[in-house]
Amino acid sequence: MAMVEAAKKAVISTNKLTKAFNLGPVEQVVLRSLDIEIFSGDFTVIMGSSGAGKSTLLYALSGMDAPTSGEITFDGQIISNWTNDQLAVFRRKNCGFVFQQNFLLDNLSIMDNVLASGLLVCKNKKQLLSRARGIFSQVGLEESIWNKFPTQVSGGEAQRAGIVRALISQPKVVFADEPTGSLNSAAGKAVLDVLTDMNRNGQSVIMVTHDMTSARRGNRVIYLRDGIVCGECGLGSYVHGDKKRQETLQPFLEEMGW
Repeated sequence: MAMVEAAKKAVISTNKLTKAFNLGPVEQVVLRSLDIEIFSGDFTVIMGSSGAGKSTLLYALSGMDAPTSGEITFDGQIISNWTNDQLAVFRRKNCGFVFQQNFLLDNLSIMDNVLASGLLVCKNKKQLLSRARGIFSQVGLEESIWNKFPTQVSGGEAQRAGIVRALISQPKVVFADEPTGSLNSAAGKAVLDVLTDMNRNGQSVIMVTHDMTSARRGNRVIYLRDGIVCGECGLGSYVHGDKKRQETLQPFLEEMGW
């Protein structure tokens, strides 16, 4: 008898999510009544041309930016009508962020940057140190890097340190906005490898990218155009060197007008 695959659980969902900005007398609608589900354990990629609303959607889903209308449900809680203070506490406990720029504090060592973030959620420094060492090992940053300052390490090393900072509070979802955009190809691959390994270990990841090489790491690609979901593409779990992913994703993107 064939086994039935268990239904995926939505960690984030939206109901008619809309975001508009007032530019003087003109209202610019960036997200238009979106209904989206983000599933736990997925590596979800958001793509689209410039101005499609990719980053705006990412910030809305994470509670960094309030919607103009509609609802956002995150881990069973409707967060779209919460105050800024409520959202700040929620993000610390549930969200990790990796941006195109690493935003590490130059006056703190790599380790202290990580611990400063973790201490916002967990006051047990010994426990945090143990966790940080484990994550540093996972992302391939040796102990010789930990006490250096961000200006003393390469861009790829700093970005991987940013991933450690994003993971230190054990978030339910990691949000990555063009995480390889300022890196060379080798450093970018190293960062994508880390995000892929995290996802294999059960971490939910949402990544905005304009790059097809990066997009191939996801198991699901959502394409936006003018604030509307135009389509999505399922790729399955990432396997290095799997040419079928390229053969599946490229015609989809061409159909979307990428």
